Amino acid sequence: MQKLLIVDDDIHLRALVRTYAEQEGFECQEATDGNSALDAIWHNSYDMIILDVMMPGKDGFETLSELRKTSDAPVILLTARKEEYDKLHGFGLGADDYVPKPFSPKELMARVKAVLKRGRRSEAVRLNFGGVEIEKASRTVKLDGREIGLTPKEFDLLLFLATHNHIVLNRELLLKNVWGYDYFGDARTVDTHIKSLRERLNKYRTLILTVWGVGYRFEYKETD
Repeated sequence: MQKLLIVDDDIHLRALVRTYAEQEGFECQEATDGNSALDAIWHNSYDMIILDVMMPGKDGFETLSELRKTSDAPVILLTARKEEYDKLHGFGLGADDYVPKPFSPKELMARVKAVLKRGRRSEAVRLNFGGVEIEKASRTVKLDGREIGLTPKEFDLLLFLATHNHIVLNRELLLKNVWGYDYFGDARTVDTHIKSLRERLNKYRTLILTVWGVGYRFEYKETD
């Protein structure tokens, strides 16, 4: 049974999420604030953490930053704030998804399942997206069974995008994770590599979507 940690200072919201999560077969534990969440994470292993941003004391961003030092468990942030900066900041700290309040508990559970499924995919040696196959070990990409040539950075960029399917990634985040923390190049470098990568993907170029004013999103649905 998969273990879920629900972190929120609102007892009613915790109870609501727990009810739906247990109906989906999760074993649930609760924490009322950032410090108690970190203590729980220190003593337990969780398959998923649902973390509220707006909490007294140590908020969700601070808690996420701390837990990422010791845990790579998937995290979904909950918040009543809708500022785009908050969302991008959360992803930059290592969040896997972001759900604004108020939300549908059923939608939240769907997001939980999607993140867990995506996590299993990211750990796989081979990723398949319809006619696109990414081999992590050999660092090769095949289109409809035929290998294409990518530069090392193009491969890293494609892999990072693909393992964050459905998530909008801004240019700064891509520079940080694909080029490295000490990369001081112009963010337009990302645009240049995206253009080149799309050309190499040929008819599958539409897997990489432009989110105007923000960045890019890899978008593949199982029914595609």
